[in-house]
Amino acid sequence: MATIVLADAGIKFDGFTLEQRPLGGAETAFISLAEGLADRGHDVTIINKCDEPHENNGVKWRPLTDGFPEIADLYIANRGHELLGCMPRAKRTIFWIHNPAKYLLKWRYFSRLWKIRPAIVFSGLHHLLTYPNWAPCGDRVVIPYGIENRFITAKVSNEIRQKRAIFTSNPLRSLDWLVDIWSEKIHPLSPDAELHVFAGPQTYGSAGDEKAQRMKVILDHADTLRDKGVILRGPVPKNQLLDEMQHARVMPYRGDFGETFCLALGEAQAMGVPCVVQDVGCVAERIVDGETGFVASDDDLFAKRTAQLLNDDLLWEEQHKAALENQRAWGWAQAAEAFEQLIP
Repeated sequence: MATIVLADAGIKFDGFTLEQRPLGGAETAFISLAEGLADRGHDVTIINKCDEPHENNGVKWRPLTDGFPEIADLYIANRGHELLGCMPRAKRTIFWIHNPAKYLLKWRYFSRLWKIRPAIVFSGLHHLLTYPNWAPCGDRVVIPYGIENRFITAKVSNEIRQKRAIFTSNPLRSLDWLVDIWSEKIHPLSPDAELHVFAGPQTYGSAGDEKAQRMKVILDHADTLRDKGVILRGPVPKNQLLDEMQHARVMPYRGDFGETFCLALGEAQAMGVPCVVQDVGCVAERIVDGETGFVASDDDLFAKRTAQLLNDDLLWEEQHKAALENQRAWGWAQAAEAFEQLIP
């Protein structure tokens, strides 16, 4: 058993938040990894902006204001460079990043990275390539996000579904583009289909508050397209999202250059929902092109492929079953095991 400390200085959340309200991908990953490591028998503590000490699912939670322990076998600093030096006596320090790494190419990051030389954990090959070879760090390690057990173990029906597309990501990640493509190109090809949008600033805590007005403009525009089948449902907790995915037929999602994994696609694929993406950012890594969805080269093909999955029951059934067969192999147990290999 190893002693592992994970630290985060971003938005406020605690050991119960994931069950109580929508939460962003990076925060979901952070909690899920900690619980995965605890499940493997390790002594795991999270230090973040929670209000008070508590414990849930085998993980101890402590407020940042309580300070850090003296030692740990493994210290995982999540996102914030200011956390890197908080446990100098840890046997090994890991820097787990969730955004394209070019933001690290500044002196305030370099000074810590050169001094501490942490191993940096990336979420995929696309993510890894955003950090130049000459930039400072220790090891460079690729460990994809896991998919929560609730998605990879859910019993999913193979019955043909109604023509319902689903969007479950950040509204700032091309939702404005998607609803326009939907109304102008997809809806004419499948006029009885609906696009259900589960998104809003509530998912992102104080960070969402800062971007709420930008999101509101996009969501207000989407709301004007109800006659084209666009339905705003708002963000929902994971348990409800799982139920909604049981009724979804396809996830059309362009991708975003600021994204490094896209849990929304990973969760949908694990639930047998074919996905249509473009080769933007990391999203092509989430599907098997032509088998569990499509990578479209342009907007017209994106619309065509989405409409095909909405209209063609046989195609949908083939890709639905392929997603269930091929996209349930990597959960947080596997990701935790990969992180475990970094313990000295």
